[in-house]
Amino acid sequence: MEIGFLFHILLDFSLAFVVACCWGILFGTPARILWIAGLLGGWAHAFRFVLLQFDVGLISATLIASLSVGVIGIFCSHKVYHPSVVFTMPACITMIPGLYAYRTMLGSIKLTDMSASQLSAELIPEIMHNMMLTLSLLFTLAIGISIAALLFRSKSVPETTRKNKRRRL
Repeated sequence: MEIGFLFHILLDFSLAFVVACCWGILFGTPARILWIAGLLGGWAHAFRFVLLQFDVGLISATLIASLSVGVIGIFCSHKVYHPSVVFTMPACITMIPGLYAYRTMLGSIKLTDMSASQLSAELIPEIMHNMMLTLSLLFTLAIGISIAALLFRSKSVPETTRKNKRRRL
């Protein structure tokens, strides 16, 4: 592997770590487990980046990364006695397709601003492509976390919360 490639992975991990920690703070993740949200967010974004470099499609790479976050989140939830959603949700926010959503909105604004004679033939297909990609990626993120939670969660959230309260006492 090249040094540049490793640097890009490390940079991607670091930036996603900070973003996931910040979202964890906004979502009310307890401070003592905030680092888990950061590590999962960094892992997810860097893993997706690596998959994209090996020509795995964007939607497939996002699904694989979100599934891995879900599975690792379930494992971590049993170790720290907190519901997995506390750190998997901020971690997956690092993979939200903001650029495609922005392009969709920008194209829609252009569509409403232009007269019928000025519309380009590529504008509507471009808007639809960006919108479908945005929706597909968001759906993929939700499915990835949900599948892991449904398949691998052996304890319910109230049971985990009760154990956490007993552990603090």
